[in-house]
This record gives sequence, C-alpha cells and structure tokens, in this order.
Amino acid sequence: MANNKLIEDQYKRTSLFEKENVNYLVRVLKRFNTVPKINSINIITSNSEPDLFKIVPNKSIKIGSSFLDKPVLALIYLRYGIEWQLWYKALGIDKSDHVLCDVAALKVTQVFYQLLPKEDKEKLENLDYFLIDMIRNNKVFNTESLTKYKKLQSFHGLNNSNILFKESWNSILENLAKPTEYLLMSGGDLRLNIDEFELLNKYGCRPFPRPEAFTFASSTATSVSNYAFDKTDKVRTILIQNSLKKGLKNATLEFSELLKNNLRKSLKIKDDCEIIFSPSGTDSALQIAAITQIISDKEITHVLVASDETGSGVPAALKGCHFENTTALNYPVKKGDMIEGFRDIDLIKIPFRDDIGQLKSSTQLDTEIFAAISKTNEMGRHIVLHTMDQSKLGYQSPSEEMMQKLKALDNLSIQIIVDGSQVRLDPIDIRTYLNKGYIVTITGSKYFTGPPYSGALIIPQSVSKSINSVKNTLPEGLTNYYNHSDWPNWFCSNDLPDRFNYGSYMRWNAAIVEMDRYFKTPILYRNLGIEMFCNFVEDSINDASFLEPLFGDEVKINTYNTEKFGLRNIRTIFPFFILKNNKVLPVDLVKKLYILLNSDISDQFEDSSIEIIRLAAQKCHIGQAVNVKYGNDVQSAVLRISLGARVISESWVNRDISIYFRNIETQMNQITVIIKKIELILNNPELLD
Repeated sequence: MANNKLIEDQYKRTSLFEKENVNYLVRVLKRFNTVPKINSINIITSNSEPDLFKIVPNKSIKIGSSFLDKPVLALIYLRYGIEWQLWYKALGIDKSDHVLCDVAALKVTQVFYQLLPKEDKEKLENLDYFLIDMIRNNKVFNTESLTKYKKLQSFHGLNNSNILFKESWNSILENLAKPTEYLLMSGGDLRLNIDEFELLNKYGCRPFPRPEAFTFASSTATSVSNYAFDKTDKVRTILIQNSLKKGLKNATLEFSELLKNNLRKSLKIKDDCEIIFSPSGTDSALQIAAITQIISDKEITHVLVASDETGSGVPAALKGCHFENTTALNYPVKKGDMIEGFRDIDLIKIPFRDDIGQLKSSTQLDTEIFAAISKTNEMGRHIVLHTMDQSKLGYQSPSEEMMQKLKALDNLSIQIIVDGSQVRLDPIDIRTYLNKGYIVTITGSKYFTGPPYSGALIIPQSVSKSINSVKNTLPEGLTNYYNHSDWPNWFCSNDLPDRFNYGSYMRWNAAIVEMDRYFKTPILYRNLGIEMFCNFVEDSINDASFLEPLFGDEVKINTYNTEKFGLRNIRTIFPFFILKNNKVLPVDLVKKLYILLNSDISDQFEDSSIEIIRLAAQKCHIGQAVNVKYGNDVQSAVLRISLGARVISESWVNRDISIYFRNIETQMNQITVIIKKIELILNNPELLD
C-alpha cells in the first residue's frame, strides 16, 4: 500500500503534531522502552485505512492513523501485537499452536494496562474498542473462551478452530506471560509495588527505565537502565522459547545455573564457590541463620557489627523470625514470630554510633567486638561474626588488626560473614575474603545499580563442604521463603520446593549485565573516572553553605592498609545534613525534601524564569534519608549522593577516552543541578509546610 510507511518515518504533519498533543504523545511513547524489541517485525501505519489493526505473522504490525491520534490506545494495541509476534516466533517451526499467542498476548497486555499511570487509564475510559474492553474487565483468558472472539482471530487472520490446549502451557503462561517490568517487581515484597501516579516504588524508582531523572541513589536503589532492561527483556524471550522447547522446569534450571556462572565470571571468583540467590539482603541474613543452625549443635550467638546501618529486618532474620508480614514468595506470615524449625539464639548488636549519636572510633569498635567475641567464646558458644564492608553511610569495621587478634583465642568456634551488600569492592577483595573462608553477602542493586531486591550469598568451597557433609535439613518454615533451585545441591536443601522466583532471576540478570559493562571500562580510566567524580561530589557538598557533610572530620574505618587504589579504600557515598537558617532540618522535613527533589515541582514556579522552571521540573533521585543525630541531641536525617557503576559504564562509549571524560563531566554537572534544586526548595519554605 502506497500510503503505508514505517512508524519511525511518519514525517507528514498531521493532527498528531498539534501543540497540545506533542508533549502527551512524547510522554506516552517513552513507555515504548518497555515494549519488547523484535528483529524483522516492522510497525507500519496506514492513512488510507485509519481504523486498521493487523498482525502479519512473523513480518509486521499494521496500525491505522486513527489509533495514533489516541496515543495510549495505540500503545495498548502495539503492546498486544508485539507480544503476539514474540510468542509466535517462540513456537519455532510448528506454528499450529498459535492460539497460545492469543492467550499470552492478552494476559501480558492486561498486566501492561494495569501498570499504566492513572492519567493514561483515564484517556481510555470513554473509548469503545474491542481489545480495551477485553483487558479492562479483568477477564480470565484461556483457549476455550477465546473461541468466542472471532474479532481476535481477525487481527492475524489465523483460524483457531480444532484447538488443543497443552497442559505444559499452563505453567509457562502463569510465569512468563507477564511484562518484564512486572517480573522485576515480583518475588520481593510490598516495597516493590508502585504508585498509580508516578509509578514509583518505596525507594523512589521504577521497574522500567527512568532516563529523565538524574540518578545517584546507588546506596539505596536505582531504576533499571535502558541497557539492562533491554537485555533482560531479551532473556525473557529466550526463556519463553526454551520453555516451549524443553519444558519450563528444565529451561529455568538452565537459566538459574547460567546466572550463577555469569556472576562468578563477572566477579572473577572460583567455580567451586557456591552461590545462593535470595530476594533481598535480609533474606540472605535468614539464609545465614539457617545454615549456621544446621552445621553447629552448639548454642549460637550472632555478633552484628553496624547494627544501626544494616537492613531493619536483619536482626529479626538472624534470630530466625519473620521480618515482614509476607514472604518474598507471597506467603502470609506474622512479623516477629519465630519461623518453624529455628531454635533460640543470642544476638549482640554493635552499632557504629553511641547513645548520643557520635560515631565511634575504629579502636572503640574493635574493643567492643573483641570483648563480645571473647566473652561468648568463654561460654563455649558458636559465634557468627557479621563484619561490615561499606555500610549505607560508607563505614567499615572491624579492622584487620582486630581480626588477627581472634587467632589468639583458644577453642574458638566462629564463622565470619562479610556484609558486602553495597559491593563497593573489587573482585580481588571478594576473592581475598573467600580465600580466608569468609561467607560474603552481596546485592546486585546497590553499587551495580540493578533493580532493587537482588541478594546473594557467596560460599567458599571449605564452608560449602562443611554444610553438605552435615545430614540435617533446613528449618521447615523456609519452604515459604526459598526454592530448591536457588540453593546449591546440598543435602540440607533437598526438602525445598521445586518452584522458581522469576522476579529474582530477572533482577539478577539486569545486575549482572551492569557488572559486565562496568568491567569493560579499562581499569585506569575506571579509576580516574571514580576519583574525578568523587572528588567533585565531595567539593560540591563542602562548598554549599546549606549542606553539612557527615564525612567531614571522621576517621575512615578501613580493614586494609594499602596505598593501592580500590573501591573499598575511597569514599563513594557522600551523606550530608541539610540546613535552613543554620538549623538542621528535622527528619520529617528531610524526607519531604527528598520526595520533592525526586519530583517535577515546576507547577509551583509558573511565574518564575524559564531557568527556575526547568530546575524545578528536573527529577533528582539520590540516596534516601537515614536517621542520624545532629550533634548530641537533635534527631535529624542525612541524604546521600552516591557513585554508582553506571557513572562509569555509561560514560565509556566506543572506547573514546575524550568522550569518556566529557561524559563524566556531564554527570558532574548533574550533581550541581541536584544541589541547586535543594537550595531552591529551601528558599521556598512553603514547599516544606
């Protein structure tokens, strides 16, 4: 048809380009970064048939121009069409099972619709379109019900008569007929849910790319990058293909093992080190509590260093208690109750700060930790020492000297855990810990900026052998928390159920993608970029009269004494108090300012200059508030600007050194904008009322 053209080549100025439509159309089309990319499928628009929607299997999707006048409607129809094509390609050579494509595309589009912001859904309320009516009413779709909808078959022109629904499809549809952004939200807890207006979760980020925001929140959580989202979306497509070919269980087991091998490769750790995936760092703590219980018959004491800077649920998890009211696998539990099968343990908390809020010195912390271990050892108990390598405010403890002193204790029964959750470590640091027999906890969602809720334990070979040699099983209650596929093939994990946490796998895939591209930057330029960026952030905070750095006069707590450059030997998290009229902001106002900073507040500055309006509109996502006392008696909170791996990896383009440093400078300019927006909010106190 002569009037057809690729949607990207829609040059003619139509009503689509009227002034009032352009901004809205652009905003809606940004959601195309969540639509799968399929090679060789063209999207073609038709002016001669404005009401046309046609799927040409394995070739194209044709859509009439009247759909494009209603951008949300076009988005829904194209999401359906592309998902249909994705499953059609996944069928392989035999295309007779194409009814599966109808069911899958409807299920995915239904969830996609549910994830639209409220404003977009309102645009569809008064529209009478077949597909919208189907997905809006929360209908349950199956092959039998779809035989009633001849119009659905008219989309692609294939006959769905004499259909046979295969039993193996049920589990594939249940687990994989979901948009990638939905999978990135699943298998965690309620904190991953997003609001219906800005589509942000509790951490201020989205389960799909948010390129419009300036993002330096890696000490908390970060929206997934376009690069990692596309790679993970592709993995979902491959998993669908392999599941249809090999069965869901076999395909997923292969994928799980591939992820673990890819993580070992990225971090350059030995193949004999075992990896246990978990939905969160707190779940990793629960896994440690369980492992400890099965390998030691002694009474157990956990010594938790940096108890004031770990996850709020970690102490409960180490005691073998439920730390939320639902598990990551969505089982209802009662927060605080003991999990079935755990026995009582002792927990000694050693916070970084004293009772008046002052940061303890390295020597003071070492003394407290050594005293706790010595006393507990005299009681003949098994000790689990949780050391901290880079807390959420950038501290480390205990020192290497204190760790050496432990060797002098007689009959010491101890397992050392390194909390490396921030992963502000180089691979050599992780290998050093593992070679000493330490278990290392990591997440993919902090420094490496994968989606929130991706935890893992790295178990050295010596510890793995000890665990597997004991013929005890994990506490019964953990069947509501973990799946067999997440754990090594140990005797203790044999009773865990054969299920899969696809959300956890997808989040880890995105994190590993970020690791790989970070390490592709040559180490010299990587280190120079880190120094360059971090020096600028530190100077910028020091130069702002309304910011007071928390890192000003501290003694950096270090476990290595070395002049060699390393992430663990340089500050990459920069916490600061916020002052108004030389008085620190209270906690509630710091949290409110954090939300305003991450929002478009330009509507509050309509009569201001264009520069102020642009500044107010810029969304700035930094590390969320952490409660810290200001001085000895004023309870306040700090916000954080943090280096994340993407500062480096997204700057390294085409191996061009000059562009690399220019890109670093661009991100440094974003820091300046963030600080200016903080000042703008402070200068308009009504915003904080």
